[in-house]
Amino acid sequence: MVPSLYAVGRILVTALAIIPFAFADLTTTIDPSSNWGTWEGWGTSLAWWAAAFGTRDDLADIFFTTQTTNLNGVSLPGLGFNIARYNAGASSWNSINGTSMVVSPKMIPSRQIEGFWIDWASTSPSSASWNWSADSAQRAMLSKARSRGANILELFSNSPMWWMCNNHNPSGSDDGSSDNLQSWNYQSHAVYMATVAKYFADHWSTTFTSIDPFNEPSANWWNGKTGTQEGCHFDVSTQATVLNYLRTELDSRGLSSTVISASDESYYDQAAKTLQNLGATALGKIARVNVHGYQYGSGRRDSVRSLATQYSKKLWQSEYGEGDATGRDLASNLLLDLRWLRPTAWVYWQALDGGGWGLLDADNDKKTIGQPTQKYFVLAQFARHVKPGMRILDGGSDYATAAYDAATKKLVIVAVNWGSAQYLNFDLSKFKTAGVNGAVVKRWATQIGASTGKRYVAASDTFMRGTKFWSYFEKEMVQTFEVEDVVL
Repeated sequence: MVPSLYAVGRILVTALAIIPFAFADLTTTIDPSSNWGTWEGWGTSLAWWAAAFGTRDDLADIFFTTQTTNLNGVSLPGLGFNIARYNAGASSWNSINGTSMVVSPKMIPSRQIEGFWIDWASTSPSSASWNWSADSAQRAMLSKARSRGANILELFSNSPMWWMCNNHNPSGSDDGSSDNLQSWNYQSHAVYMATVAKYFADHWSTTFTSIDPFNEPSANWWNGKTGTQEGCHFDVSTQATVLNYLRTELDSRGLSSTVISASDESYYDQAAKTLQNLGATALGKIARVNVHGYQYGSGRRDSVRSLATQYSKKLWQSEYGEGDATGRDLASNLLLDLRWLRPTAWVYWQALDGGGWGLLDADNDKKTIGQPTQKYFVLAQFARHVKPGMRILDGGSDYATAAYDAATKKLVIVAVNWGSAQYLNFDLSKFKTAGVNGAVVKRWATQIGASTGKRYVAASDTFMRGTKFWSYFEKEMVQTFEVEDVVL
């Protein structure tokens, strides 16, 4: 019997509803043979925000656990950071033989971090030269982070102590582009960093995994006359000298397992140039390349990666931040980092700050906290799912990244739809086992843009269809997927 036109139409409608893959807009194929490194973790630098809010347990829960915490009436899914970078300050307000710290007229008070070594340099300073009660709030947040599971701690410096500086100003030299560390204090800066690390280990049971004695050393904006924060320019040759001293000072204090990272340059292109000119001896002292993400969508990330690989160094994106509260820039640059730089860790700069810079909007000087920015929830899509120990895979496109947990046979995919609303397909056909046909694929969604948009939502599940699955994305939406029972 010939079926009616109505029946045929119903069959076609049903088929189209079941098989949207045939009409999807974009497909990315995950490559199980790729290996872009074992993920070490996500984190934040403490510094200014922790000096202002370091005693608050709710903030420690928000950043260093994955539990849900209420802040100003908003339930926040914890980011689960396991990396904390601690800033050894450069400021003190004591007078030494009639000499005091010079303060930039534009200095923002919350960006002055109190240092520990408060007296003139000596390679064997007396105990009276140190103020170990300094910077108590930042130290408190470091302790809270540790107690919540942060297991990778880095000590870094924005500037040497003020009295080591040529102009006694820890905001930079008077022209911004010349070395501000006195040549006779090259070793003193290394002594400072090593002594702080040793004291933390001996007295506060805090072991720093790594130490970076610089912060954006090639930059020309560390100007003592106009600076708003601590900072110091170091020529590459000066960096090399300090690195050699630092390794010696660490080893002499029994800290041979504490590695040195360098040089936290602002831009990818600066980092590549520094690596090419440090020299073999200094390169031999560092175990990891740290680079910042302030070149954003520009610069040769792949050049930094190639040099780090050539020199057998680990590679971190050790600082990223910008003033786009929507999360659009963060998502774009984070995907660029994961695809082209291929770091094994990614660290946000100031978790609390104003002007769109913070994950939480805050005024560190007035010590007030507002609402979470939308970029908090965008970052949650990555940080809550790509876990330490996972193997980073080639996501197959510039809009997706993937990570694999061999122990649980779980595949994580994070993707962003930059175009008009459409279906995105994910092809796992190259895997030995691409999950189970018909199995649930868990899904979370965040809408990039205004804070009134979708935040971090456990969306309706999708399903494996053979070796593929798909999902509908609104424009500028981030989604994370977890696929179980996957075998490389």
